[in-house]
Amino acid sequence: MKRVFITGGASGLGRALALHYARSGWRVCIADVNDERGRATALELGEHGLYMHADVMREADLMDVAARLAQDWGGVDLLVNNAGVAQAGGIDEVSMSDWSWIVEINLLGVVRGCKVFTPIFKRQGNGHILNIASMAGLLDVPRMAAYNTTKAAVVALSTTLHQELQEHGIHVSVACPSFFQTNLHETMRSTDPHLLAVTRKMLAKGRMDADEVARLIARGVEKRKMFILPHGEGRLSWMLKRWLPHGLYSRMITRATRFLNRQQ
Repeated sequence: MKRVFITGGASGLGRALALHYARSGWRVCIADVNDERGRATALELGEHGLYMHADVMREADLMDVAARLAQDWGGVDLLVNNAGVAQAGGIDEVSMSDWSWIVEINLLGVVRGCKVFTPIFKRQGNGHILNIASMAGLLDVPRMAAYNTTKAAVVALSTTLHQELQEHGIHVSVACPSFFQTNLHETMRSTDPHLLAVTRKMLAKGRMDADEVARLIARGVEKRKMFILPHGEGRLSWMLKRWLPHGLYSRMITRATRFLNRQQ
């Protein structure tokens, strides 16, 4: 029976991935800082589901999970670094404390997960790391510098580890979804109420829900894809960024995101 560990697994995409793998017959361990949601999700996962309280800002928490899974399960086949938060605001508006907060979770939380579980994968001689980034890590949406930067760093980390770890039988994937129906807005910080309202609206109007995004990401993992872009519009936007002249792409993005500057 295959084994997966998912951070931020009590809600949103993490929960959807956990339920997908549980339905597929995997042993699933989720970690979260919301114990109430974590225990409720573990019950949904069934007899092979497990919840452990773990904060990705604390390496010791992840080490406790790794030790538990090594002892009880004999290892892990798939690590999903999913826990994340959002921050919106102009570069001259966002506080350094908010920058530290989002970097600690979105970037260093992923780094900690990779660092803690890589020794297990090396001992096994195999394993798969799935890092959840965002299309924000590939594109350049204005007034989202902190969020974009952390997600771009997760992309760079993932491509680097893909090169570094493949000789040990460890594969690395990075998923970059666009807007979909999830609860990311619950922990989102913003310097502008308008930006927060727009984000909530776009998340609610997403064409896919978390279950569909999870299914497409899991399919990408199964195919051992490096980049997993579940949204068609996301794949198109990334292609345009890579192939259009920079000035043309910049004007296109400026027009497409003008609504972010509209005060209400």
